[in-house]
Amino acid sequence: MRSLYGLSRLLSADLRQQQCVRHFIQKRWQSKTTEKLKSLDPTKEIDLTDFPAERIRNFSIIAHIDHGKSTLADRLLELTRTIRDQGSNKQVLDKLKVERERGITVKAQTVSMFYTYKGQKYLLNLIDTPGHVDFSYEVSRSLAACQGTLLLVDASQGIQAQTVANFYLAFGQGLHVIPVINKIDLPGANPDKVVKQIHSAFELDTADVLKISAKTRKNIEAVLPSVIDNIPSPTGSMDKPMRALLFDSWFDKYVGVVCMLAVVDGVIKKGDKVMSAHADEKYEISEVGIMHPEQTPTGYLHAGQVGYIICGMKSASEAHIGDTFHHLKSKVEPLPGFEAAKSMVFAGIFPVDTTDFQKLDESIKKLTLNDASVSVHKETSNALGQGWRLGFLGTLHMDVFRQRLEEEYEANVIVTQPTVPYKVVFRNGDEKIVRNPSDFPSIDEVSTKVLNLQEPMVLATMIFPEEYMGQMMDLCGTRRGEQTEYMFMDETRVLMKYRLPLAEVVTDFYDELKSRTSGYATFDYEENGYEISDLVKMTVLINSKPVDALSIILHRAQVQIVGRDWVKRLKGLIQRQLFEIVIQTAIGHKIVARETITALRKNVTAKCYGGDITRRMKLLEKQKAGKKRMKMIGNVEIPQKAFYDFMDKKA
Repeated sequence: MRSLYGLSRLLSADLRQQQCVRHFIQKRWQSKTTEKLKSLDPTKEIDLTDFPAERIRNFSIIAHIDHGKSTLADRLLELTRTIRDQGSNKQVLDKLKVERERGITVKAQTVSMFYTYKGQKYLLNLIDTPGHVDFSYEVSRSLAACQGTLLLVDASQGIQAQTVANFYLAFGQGLHVIPVINKIDLPGANPDKVVKQIHSAFELDTADVLKISAKTRKNIEAVLPSVIDNIPSPTGSMDKPMRALLFDSWFDKYVGVVCMLAVVDGVIKKGDKVMSAHADEKYEISEVGIMHPEQTPTGYLHAGQVGYIICGMKSASEAHIGDTFHHLKSKVEPLPGFEAAKSMVFAGIFPVDTTDFQKLDESIKKLTLNDASVSVHKETSNALGQGWRLGFLGTLHMDVFRQRLEEEYEANVIVTQPTVPYKVVFRNGDEKIVRNPSDFPSIDEVSTKVLNLQEPMVLATMIFPEEYMGQMMDLCGTRRGEQTEYMFMDETRVLMKYRLPLAEVVTDFYDELKSRTSGYATFDYEENGYEISDLVKMTVLINSKPVDALSIILHRAQVQIVGRDWVKRLKGLIQRQLFEIVIQTAIGHKIVARETITALRKNVTAKCYGGDITRRMKLLEKQKAGKKRMKMIGNVEIPQKAFYDFMDKKA
C-alpha cells in the first residue's frame, strides 16, 4: 500500500510538472517575441468579406504640429476598442523612440478600426500623419490612400502655418475635409473665433464643425459618425483586375520588407502571384492582413481596403513608394501614384570609426526603406574617409534621421554642414545641380565658363501676433527676403509671406523666428524656383592644405562673418602641436580670415646661466629653424572629435 501511495504521489507530481511546462510554453508563446512568429500563421482571424466598399472609410488626421493629432488617434482607438481604455494610452501610433522623446509624429502610421453605427458595422482605416513642415511628404503620400480627412485646429492657437499647408495638400487631392476644433477645455480656448478663421481662410462650411477635447474625451463620440456621414466610400470595383497602391513600407528582421497597400480594384489574397509595375519584379504573397493595431492576418483584402502584405521582398531598393501592384497574368494601367519627394537639404554622413563602414551601410539601407524621402549617394572625403551624401526634406528631418541611426542601429556618425542644391548655368547652355561643395566650379571656371549661379528659393508663410511685426520684418530682411503678401487673419494675428533663399531657411532661421516672437510664430514653406545669386565657395585651409569636409557654398555678403567665426571655433577645437598651425578660410586664392595656434616648445635656454647673449640666441635660432622644418613636413592631425564637435554645433 505504501509503495502504491508513493507511486500515485510520484505520478501526480509528474502530472503537475507537465501542466506547469504546458503553461510556461503557452506564456512564452504569448510573449512579444513569439507573438511576431505566431502572426505568421495565415489563419483568418478577421473576416473582411463582411465589409463591402460602401461600409469602408479611409481617412487621415492633418494639423499643425502639437495640435493633438496623436491624442485624438488614441481616443478613437479606445472608442472602437482597438486598444484597451486604460487611461494611460499616449501616442499609441507614435512607435518610434524619437517620436516619443520629441513629442512629434515623424512616420505616418495606419490602423484599422471596427465601429458600429446605426446598426451597421463599418471598417475605418485611420492614417495618422506628421505635422512638421519637414515631413509634408509623409502627409502627401498618406492622403493618396484616403478619401477624406479631419482638419484639426487648436482652439487656443487657431489656424497656424502648417494648418494652411496641409489643407491645400488635401484640397489639391480632392479629399473631403471635416474641420475639428480640439482643446476646447483649455482656459484660453476660443472655438467661436477659430470657426470664423476656418471660414475666412478656407471657405469651408462651418455649420457642422466639431468642437472636441481629445484629452478630456469631450464630444469624442461625435467624430466617427461625422466621418461615416461625410467622407465618401472608396470607388473601386471588386470585379476589375487587382490594382493596389504601395504607399508605405518598413523592414522586419523576421520576414523582410512589409508593404502597406491601398487596394483600388479587385482582390488580393495569400498565395497570389503579383508583380510591381515600376520595378517589374515578381512576388508570391505569403501573408495578407490589416494593422489592428499590430499586424493581424486576414488572408484577404479587396477593393477599398487598406492593409499590409508580406511577399518575400528582401531588398530595400525593391519597395518603390507610389508603385502599383497587380496580378502576374493581368495587364492593368498603373495608378498615378504621387510626386516623389524632393530633397531640400544635403549633408555628408561618415562613420566615426572607419571600420564600421559596412555596418553603417546596411543600417542606412534599412532606415531609408522606412523613409523613402531620403536620397542616398556614396562619397569619399580626404579627411573623413568613405561616407554618404544624403538628401533630406529639412534640417529637422536630417536631425531625426541621425538620431534614429544612433538609437535604432547604435551607429556613431559625423554629419557635415548641411547644404542646398545650387544650379550652375554654363555659357554653352548646359546646367548642373551642385549638391556637394566639392563639385562647385573653381574661381577660374566661374569667370571663364559659367554664365550664372542660381540658388533655390522658397515661399515662406508666417503667422504671428501683431506686436512682433517689426521683429519679423527685420529677421526676413537680414535673411535677404522679399515680402510678397501681408494680411490680418483677425484682430490680433498677422499672416505674412516672404520669398527667401532656402540656404537662409535651413540653418537657424526657425530657431531665430521662435526666439524673436517668444515662441508664438508658426512657419511653413514651399519651393519657389531658382534665382541668380552671387555665390562663392569658402574653403578651410590648415597650414595651407584644404580640408574638403569643411567647405561651404554661401552668398558673398556672408563670407566675412562666417569665415571669422569658423577659424575662431576651429582654433578652440584643434590641439596644439610641436609646430605652428595656421587656420585660414579662403575664397579661391584670397584669404578671408586667419587664426594661429602657437607651437608647443621646450625652453632650450633653461641650461644657460648668464654669460654671453649670443649663446642664448644661437639656441633659439636653432629651435626656430627646427620648428620651421617640422611645419613644412608635418601633417596636422585633426581628431574626429574635433570634426564631430564642429559639425554638431553647425547642424
